[in-house]
Amino acid sequence: MKRWIGPALALPATLWLALSFVAPFVVVVLLSVQPGSDPFAPLALTASWEHFGEIFADTYHITIIAKTSALALATCLVTVFLGYPLALWVVSLQPRWRPLAISAVLVPLLINVVVRSLGIELLLAPDGLVNKLLALFGLHAGHLLYNYGAIAVGLVQVFLPFMVLALYDVLQSTPPRVQEAAQSLGASRAARFLHIELPLSLPGLRAGLTFVFLMASTTYVSARMLGGKVAWVTGMLVWQDVLENLYAQLASAEALVMTVISVAAAALIALAIWWLTPWLSARPARTITLSRGISAALDMFLPPLAIALLVLALTLLLLPLVLVLIQSFNDVPQATMAGFKGFTLRWYQQLFSSGLYLDSVWTSMKLAAATGIITVVLSAAAAFAVVRRNFPGKGALLMFWMFPISLPQIAIGIGMLRLLQQFILLPAFVGLLAVHVTITLPFCIGLLRASVGQLDRSLEDAASSLGAGPLKTLFLVIIPGLAPGLAAAGIVAMLMSFEEVTITSFLTTARMTTLPVRIYAEASYSLEPTVFCISTLMIAFTIGAMLVTGRLVRLDRVFSR
Repeated sequence: MKRWIGPALALPATLWLALSFVAPFVVVVLLSVQPGSDPFAPLALTASWEHFGEIFADTYHITIIAKTSALALATCLVTVFLGYPLALWVVSLQPRWRPLAISAVLVPLLINVVVRSLGIELLLAPDGLVNKLLALFGLHAGHLLYNYGAIAVGLVQVFLPFMVLALYDVLQSTPPRVQEAAQSLGASRAARFLHIELPLSLPGLRAGLTFVFLMASTTYVSARMLGGKVAWVTGMLVWQDVLENLYAQLASAEALVMTVISVAAAALIALAIWWLTPWLSARPARTITLSRGISAALDMFLPPLAIALLVLALTLLLLPLVLVLIQSFNDVPQATMAGFKGFTLRWYQQLFSSGLYLDSVWTSMKLAAATGIITVVLSAAAAFAVVRRNFPGKGALLMFWMFPISLPQIAIGIGMLRLLQQFILLPAFVGLLAVHVTITLPFCIGLLRASVGQLDRSLEDAASSLGAGPLKTLFLVIIPGLAPGLAAAGIVAMLMSFEEVTITSFLTTARMTTLPVRIYAEASYSLEPTVFCISTLMIAFTIGAMLVTGRLVRLDRVFSR
C-alpha cells in the first residue's frame, strides 16, 4: 500500500487552513505585541506588552471582560438546560422522523445571526410578543431590549443548536438494550436519565459547553443589535478599536485575552468532565444513591419540567424566524414597530422595484458558489485521507482541521484584514473566499467522512477486477456513489457562506458588500421594513436548501458517530 496517498490527500485542506487560518492568527499575535498605535506601521519583531498593560490597568476593560465571561457562562448553563430535553426528544423519535427534527435544529443554525437577532428584537420589543403576553396577565416587563438579558436570550437562540447536536451525537449511540434493561428492572424515566443518559452524555456535554463558551465569549453582532451601546461585550470593543479607532494593536490584544480566557475555560470544562467520568480513564467510580423521597420527587417533577423546557427550546429556536416572516407583511411605517398593524405587500413591492440589495445578493452568490466548490474538493480529499488511510499524525490533523470552529472567529477577521492591507494587490474577494472556506471546511469534512464511510468498497473492488483503472473507478463508481454526500456538503458550505456575517463584516468594502453584512447595516441604521422582506427570503431559501439536503443524505446520520 502506498503510504504517501493519505498525507497527499490531506495536504490541500491542511495548506489552505495554514494560509487562511494560521497566518491571520499569527498576525494577530504579532499585532498584540506591536509597540505604538500607528495603524499603518509595518509589523516589527520587537515585542511590547504595553497593550496588555493598558487592558489590565483599565477597570473599564476588566469590567467588560468579566461581564462577557459571565454572559458566556450563563449562555452555557441555559443551553444545557434547554439542550438536553431537545436532544433526548430527537433521539426518542422514530428513525423516519429524526431527519425532520434535525432539520428543525439546523435551519436556525444556518440562518445568519442578523436575521435571528431581528426576530429576538421583535420578541422583546416594548410592543413585542413577550410584553403583549404579559399584559394578558396584568403584568408589564418594561424595556427588555438593550441589556445583558436581551443579549443572553439572543446568544442562547444562536448557540443552542451546537449544544443539541453535540448531545445528540452521544445520546443516539447509547445501545437500546441498556435502556430496556433499566426499564425492566423498574427504573423510572427520571432514574434512567440520571443514571444512564446523563453520565454517558458527558463527553458530548463537554464538546457542547466548549463550543458555546468559545463562540459566546467573542460574539459582537448579536450583542451590538440586542445590547445597543448600553450593554457592552469584548467583541464590541474589538470591533470599535479595529474599525473605528484604527487601533488594531489594542484590538488584537483584546481578542487574545478573550482567546486565552476561552481556552482556559475549555480546559476547566475538560477537567470537570474528566473528574465526572472516571470510567473513561480507568479510575474507580463512586455510586450515588438517592433516597426514596428524592427519587419520588424527581419522578414527579422531571417529566413535566422536561416537556416545558422542550417547548421553550423549540419556541426559542423557531418563533423569532416566524416573527420576521410576519413583520415582512406588517403595515408599519418603521421596522422597529413590533405590533402587527395590518397586512401589506408594499414592502416586497418596494424591495423588488428598487433593486436595493441586488449588488449584495450577487456578491454573496458568487462567494457562496466559489466557497461551495472549493470546500467540497478539499473536504472530499481530506475525508478519504482519514477514512481510507492510516498514516502518522492523522489524529493531530483532525484536531487541526477543527481549530477554526474552536477558536474566536473575530481574531481571524482582524488578522485577515491586516494581511489584505499588507498585500494590497490581493482583491478583497480573495480574502473573503479564504476565510469562508476556512469556516465551512470543518463542517463539510465531518459530513463527508460519514458519506465516505458508507461507500460500498466491494463495488470498487469489482470495477478493479474488471480492468478499470483508478481514474475510471473514481469517475464511474466512487463519485456517483458519493454524489449525494458531495451535493449535501456543497449546499451546506454555500448556506454557511451565504449567511456568514461575523468575519465578513471586517473584510467587506463599500463596493463589495455581502447580503448579510448589508442587512446588518440596514438593521443597525435604517428604519425601512424591507429588511424583514429580504430576511424572509433568506429564511425561505435556507429551508428549501435544507429540504433538498435532507433528500440527499440522512441528516440524523450526519451528526452521529
